[in-house]
Amino acid sequence: MFENNKLTQLLNIKYPIVQGGMAGISEANLVSAVSNAGGLGVIGSGFAAPSWLEEEIKKTRELTDKPFGVNLLMTNPNVPALAKVVIKQKVPVVFTGGGNPLPLFPYLKRAGIKVIPVVPLSRLAKKMEDNGADAVVVEGLESGGHIGNVTTMVLVPQAKEMLEKIPLIAAGGIYNKETAKATFDLGADGIQMGTRFLASKECQIHENYKKAILEATQEDIVVVARFTGHPVRVIKNKLAEEILKMEEKNAFPEEIKADRFAGSKIATGNIEEAPLLCGLCAAGISEIKSCKEIIEEILSFD
Repeated sequence: MFENNKLTQLLNIKYPIVQGGMAGISEANLVSAVSNAGGLGVIGSGFAAPSWLEEEIKKTRELTDKPFGVNLLMTNPNVPALAKVVIKQKVPVVFTGGGNPLPLFPYLKRAGIKVIPVVPLSRLAKKMEDNGADAVVVEGLESGGHIGNVTTMVLVPQAKEMLEKIPLIAAGGIYNKETAKATFDLGADGIQMGTRFLASKECQIHENYKKAILEATQEDIVVVARFTGHPVRVIKNKLAEEILKMEEKNAFPEEIKADRFAGSKIATGNIEEAPLLCGLCAAGISEIKSCKEIIEEILSFD
């Protein structure tokens, strides 16, 4: 079905499915499972130390011989050091998010690394293409974590019209074969999913977090921290309620640090004190499956 797909050819993968680089979540086990299933797994470096990223890259290579990527969060002051690790380890592809990635382009491109920025606007997608990006992810507001203001349904066709040559990857609200087909029909060359892979057998988040995703309704999924200029979509819990109350009191944006939302590992199982990053599509997810089963289901449309 995807023999002539621009994204599969660019990344040397079987299926045009990318796993979102979720900070604190996308580690070797999940990443390798997605890559082994024919997609592209992506390590989420978030605010991690360079030593952690290097170790995670090595672990991933022990678990798969397929291509995988690394996501760099541009708000991390350690990004230059993380980029050096990526270059040293010869990771084939880097995704960027949360800020301007253009200063990194020359270093990554010189090392032969493919660069794919994640952007919330079609105008920015075109800007990335004009500056040498190998592909671009346009992420609609339906997604989990940090969000923009435009829906996936609007972003994809408008970005497709503006782009001239590079593959377009759509993200936000994609979780089953119907939403995947609709996205491809709108012009996407590939899709990126985060929330759907949270509810996978290989994802190492706590079972309580997975249970919260399966039980979440549309009303349970809220956006917090709008006043910081970096709104975040999460499942409502004690932490989310506290931040919503801070918003009502006109708190200073500095009172909420960005790294507070850069991971949801939850080792203890207490899901009330951690950010449960999650997209709107969680309300439609009712079963935990393996990454292989998820990908096969997603691509089962005619």
